[in-house]
Order: sequence, then C-alpha cells, then structure tokens
Amino acid sequence: MAQAGSHSAAGQMIGYLFQCELALLELAERSWDDPAAEVRMEVLDDIEFLHGSGTPAELLQSKHRSEAGQLSETGKDFWRSVASWIDALKKIGNPGVESMPLLRLVTTQVAAEGTFYYLLRRGPGRDVSAALARMEEVAAADGPKTTAEERKLYLELSSSQRYQFVDALVISDGSPVMSDLDSSLARAMGIRANQQDAVLDQIKGWWYRVAVQLLERKDPARQRASVSAQELLCRLDEVSDQFAGENLPITEELRRLTAAEIDAYHDDLVVKQMRWIGLKDRAIATYLRDYHHARAQRSEWLRTFKITEEGLADYEQRLWDEWDHIFVDLTDDLDDESEEADKRSVGKNVLSKTMDKVADEPARLGSTTVGWVGRGTMHSLADRADPDEGPGWHPDFSSLCRNCANEQEK
Repeated sequence: MAQAGSHSAAGQMIGYLFQCELALLELAERSWDDPAAEVRMEVLDDIEFLHGSGTPAELLQSKHRSEAGQLSETGKDFWRSVASWIDALKKIGNPGVESMPLLRLVTTQVAAEGTFYYLLRRGPGRDVSAALARMEEVAAADGPKTTAEERKLYLELSSSQRYQFVDALVISDGSPVMSDLDSSLARAMGIRANQQDAVLDQIKGWWYRVAVQLLERKDPARQRASVSAQELLCRLDEVSDQFAGENLPITEELRRLTAAEIDAYHDDLVVKQMRWIGLKDRAIATYLRDYHHARAQRSEWLRTFKITEEGLADYEQRLWDEWDHIFVDLTDDLDDESEEADKRSVGKNVLSKTMDKVADEPARLGSTTVGWVGRGTMHSLADRADPDEGPGWHPDFSSLCRNCANEQEK
C-alpha cells in the first residue's frame, strides 16, 4: 500500500473526484432553469456544457486545493488553463463573439482584491478592461519560467482575440472543497436533510457509472456522449420516491387487442413460451394484452424521463428474481423421465404464480404500480429470454429456446 508522503497521489486523486462531483453539482444547479442542459467531460476541457446543437456553451476548468489560500496571478493552475482554452477554441474553429463559449475557472482558492482574478468574478465589481490590462502585464513579465510558454501563447493572440478571450473568462473562486461538496449537492437537488446521506449515496453511485461511460473512449457499446439535466432529475425522482412513495403515472388505457395486433406477435418468443406449456388462444390473448400495453407504458416512461434505463433495469431484475424463486421451487421434483404433460402442468403453475407475484412488485420501490405493468414486463423478459438465465415457463424452456434460435439461423 502506498504511503502518504512526497510521492503520494492523494491530492491528484481528490482533484479527479472533485472534477467528477463538480460536474454533477453544476448540472444539478442548471436543472432548475434548463433541464435540457447537457454535460460532458474530458473532450475539449475538464467539464463542458453544451448548446442544443451540441456545441460547447461553457468550458470549465476545475482546480482543487485542500488548503484554500489565495490565487497567484502567475500560478500554473491558471495559465495552464489558459493554454487549454486556447487549444480548445482552435478545435472549435475560433468562434466569434456571439458563439464564444464561457471560459470558467472553478477553484477552491480565493481571489485577492486587486488581482485580475478578482476583477473577473461575476457581480457588480467585474471589470473586463482592467482585468485585461493586468493580465497582459503579468503575461509579459520575465518570470516565472514555469508558466513562460503558456503566457507566451496568450500574448500571441491578437489584441481583439485577447479582449474576446478575457471577456468570456469568469473566475468562480472559493468553491467548497471536496469534503464539503455534499451539502452543496443536497441544496442544489432539493434533498431533505433527513434523507441527504441515503439519497446522495444512490445518486453518486449512478453518477460515477455515468462518468465512466462519459470517459470511456475505446468501447463504443459502453461510451456515451453526454448526460442531460433532465436525466439527472429523473434519477433523482426515482431515488427520492423510494422514500416518498410517489407512483409512476399510468398513461396507457388498457383495452382488448384486435385480432391483427394479436396476430402480429404470432412468431415471437413470448407466444412460443406460452404455447410450450399448452396455453390456448384465449389465455394467450389475455397475457398479450398485458405485454402489449406494458411495453408502451415503459417506453412512455423512458421517453418522458419518468424512469431511467437503470431504474427500469432494477425493476426487471426484481421481477426476474421473483420468477427464479418460483421456477426453482416448482420444477425441483421433475427429472428427465417426467412426462411432457406433467412438465406442461408445472409450467402453467410457474406462469400463474409468477404473474400473481410480479403484479404486486412496484416499478419504483416505496410506490405502487398497476398489476398489468408487472405481468406485461415479465412477458417482455420471457420474449428475450437467455436460455442460460431465463425467464421461461416450461421446465425445459432453456433447450426449447436454443432449438428455436437454431431453427431461425437455418
């Protein structure tokens, strides 16, 4: 185990975690006014917020120092950020004044009065012209050598480019250190004090999984381009509702399916699963009604950000678990010598008991959900059954699914 000392990476690690949680905090704060706001990380800058067109509206550099102190006008944190911003602006084609993104430095350190940092904070004391003059004075100075290249890069901009650059620059100093971020996150998300730890634990667990997807570059199946404030709000609702018991809205109107709608499912695995246990057309039609409307309802929840993909996957896992207990219990006494009629009878019992059980399982913990959503979602799982994991009704559904797949490949 690495020991704390001159070679410790603890500060650097905290800086990475701070960047990740700062992105969450900034997205949460924007969600109140702009639920369509999107964030991404480590593409053009530490953190970026996007316009609806996908172009960056803000490039944000995050700087964490455990001991606050004051910002140095010649410090590496700032001038390396300047170099990073200049490089990013070149990549997006040196935008004009109207399309210039905000360039923002969020730091735990404090801007001292009289520095250009202080003049570039938001508020009535902001003075771009004075800050520009002071920045150019610092950039043209002989030292220090540690930032000479970055300061030279800034001075190589034209005078109009330097003004545009500084005009877009905002210093957000005095940010909470990593250990104090939770209270800021709770306020930004409107989380009650008595629920703060429990809700934030779940939100952060989700957020770090999202962050990995935002940072993943090699595996297209795992990566994602950005995450929206609307998605964060949806996940927050899911987690908060576990404590508040708020139900998901039911917008589908349950009705009998037409003959054409039923016939459209004729060759689907969901119907084959029911045929294998000997269900007749009338029973199949009833179950297909649940299946049909539950599919539409789940799609509506996802489309309108009432539930996330992760929340839906959690729900499906709970349904699968109920089926697994029932299937193992009812098929345990069967063997290879069992008659087909007995297997079908057991399969019908598995289906019946599973439907009874999943009808009571809420789509969100702590709430209630109409029974046909659970039954229909269970049939959706049966429609895409993995032969090795289920779910299915017939005791031999695994081999039957494999045979079905092999026939389709021929």
